[in-house]
Order: sequence, then structure tokens, then C-alpha cells
Amino acid sequence: MKPDLTVAPLNSWIETNGKPLIIAGPCSAETEEQLCETARQLAALGSVHAIRAGVWKPRTRPGSFEGMGEAALPWIQKAKAETGLPFAVEVATPQHIELALKYGVDILWVGARTTVNPFNVQEIADALKGVDVPVLIKNPVNPDLALWVGAFERIAGAGITKLGAIHRGFSTGEASKYRNIPMWQMAIELRTMFPQLPIIGDPSHMAGKRAYLNELAQMAMDLNYDGLIVESHIDPDKAWSDAAQQLTPAAFGEMLDHLQIRQLESPDREFQGAMEQIRVKIDSVDRQLVEMLAARMSLVEKMAEYKRDNNVSMFQPDRWKEILQTRKQLGEKLNLYPELVEEIYKIIHMESIRKQTEVMNSAPVV
Repeated sequence: MKPDLTVAPLNSWIETNGKPLIIAGPCSAETEEQLCETARQLAALGSVHAIRAGVWKPRTRPGSFEGMGEAALPWIQKAKAETGLPFAVEVATPQHIELALKYGVDILWVGARTTVNPFNVQEIADALKGVDVPVLIKNPVNPDLALWVGAFERIAGAGITKLGAIHRGFSTGEASKYRNIPMWQMAIELRTMFPQLPIIGDPSHMAGKRAYLNELAQMAMDLNYDGLIVESHIDPDKAWSDAAQQLTPAAFGEMLDHLQIRQLESPDREFQGAMEQIRVKIDSVDRQLVEMLAARMSLVEKMAEYKRDNNVSMFQPDRWKEILQTRKQLGEKLNLYPELVEEIYKIIHMESIRKQTEVMNSAPVV
């Protein structure tokens, strides 16, 4: 079944004057003063389109700060009145939705810990029936595109058309300088499936540290994302949650000033001609790549026949270690990132194992 979504254009529910959507605000609404002052300073930048604030904060373990709950919602009303900016809040239960709408929250988002559970997403979808409100959905904690797509389908099934995706990175267990590995290809695949779906980058949760925010925000813009959602706090070091990844409004404004916003295409004919020539060459190289992969798999099948006929195991650890090491070294000499070469060969190796399994479970040709 091919998924399909009816998605309202971004500018039909929030006006950005053709610029990327910018949502900013504290990880958590801690006090009325903290929230309102942060909102005032962000509004003064003139480049923020909506304020975000965590009201309900599901944490990994109990005992840490889990948000102020309903007590923070009147603060949001006050901040809205002072700044004139709409507010976005994370919701995880039908009760959250009811309270958020009661207090005039303008945009809802479904968090990564909720997206991962279809039961929770369906409860939220049921609670949204008959409601006309923008809903942004964060990618699930783990890299599972089907779960992300399923969340959109469930929310869309409730009649919600003002939809958007928040790409906040993934927890994979792999070592990384980032809190959550971006895995940009997952968001690119989502966009390929739903070109009309706005995608908003969340560099705060990808980074986990202020030092990496600029590079991640710029990458999102370079990939033509529709906007950013960034955590900002008047005194980040004293924040009650996610202190290390939040920026002061002034620092956030400076980051925005240095962002380079690129256009999707150029009207320059010389540019268009050059791009067409390069793309033709890329198509030719890609054809050769696919043909070479097919040739490699043919050799794998031949090797598997010899292993089968001589009762030799298909997986040879030392050989695999040698392949990985030598191909990464060759890649470096050719100015390729070792990580790229390693990931490609992991996929090739998985396919090789599959091919060998087929051959070794088949009967020898007499």
C-alpha cells in the first residue's frame, strides 16, 4: 500500500514571508518570568515566527524535572499576549491536547518518545478528530521510517491536514559526537515519499551541545528544510532541563544572522547547462556502479558454490576484516570519507551473505 497524505501548505497556517519557519524557546517552561522574558527577547529578534516551550516533559527516569504541567499554560497565554507570537507545545496524551487547546496553544507537536508507539499515536489521533490545529511530528527515537510514516498516516486519518515533520536525529547506540545522530538520509527519504510535507530541523536535540548547533542548522538549510526549531533560554546554564544544548536569545539571533539560506534552483542559464552536463555524467557513472555491483555479486555466487561443495562456512571473519580495512584505506587515498566506505561495504557484505545463503542452501548442479 503506497502511503498518501493530504497536507496543507505551510504558509496556509503560519506566515513566514517566504523565509524558513523559525520556532524557538526554552526546553521547559520553568517559571512565568523565565518563559515570558525568553519569549520577549526572542520576539525582539524579529526573525522568530513561533515560540516553543515544554510543559509536559517525559524523562527517561522518574525523579528528574518533568515539566510544570497545566500550571505553565497561563504563562503561555501571557507570553502570547505580550509578543503576539503563536505557541507550540508537545503533547503525549489526549488530556494534554484538551488542556493545550483550552489555553490557546496554537501548534502541537508529537515527541520522539511518543512517535515510537503506535498505540499512543492512535490515542492522540482520536483526540484530534474534529480539531483544526497544526501538528508537527518528531521522528521516532530509533531509526524506523515506517513508524514515522505511520504516525503521519494516523494523525492525517483524524482529518488533520496542517502537518509537518521535525527531524531531531536518532538514538542508535553508536559512538558519536552528537546526542542523536542526524541520519539525514531518513529525512530525505521521507521528503521523497511526501514532497509536500514541510520538514523542520531540530539541531538542539541532534547536537546535545551548543558547539554543534551552527553546523547542524546550516546542514538543514543546505538540504532545503522548511525551517528550524531550536531551544533558547535566558540563562541556559541554569536551565532545569537540557542546559547544555540551549542558547540565549542573543546567541540564537547571532546564529540566525550567520545562516546561509540557499535557493532551490538558479535562473542562470550557464548554471543550468553546467548542472545538466554534470548530471548526465553522474547518470553514466551510476550505471557503471550498478553494473560493477552486479559483477561483484556474480563472483560472490561463484565463491559460494565452491564453499558449498567443499563444506566451508560462508562467513570468513579475517577476510571481512581485511576487506573493510583495505577498502577504507583505498577510499582515503581517493579522498572519500572512511565512514562512507565502511557503510557502503557493510551493505554490500549483508547482500553477499544473503546471496551465499541462497547458494549454500541449494543443491549442487550435477
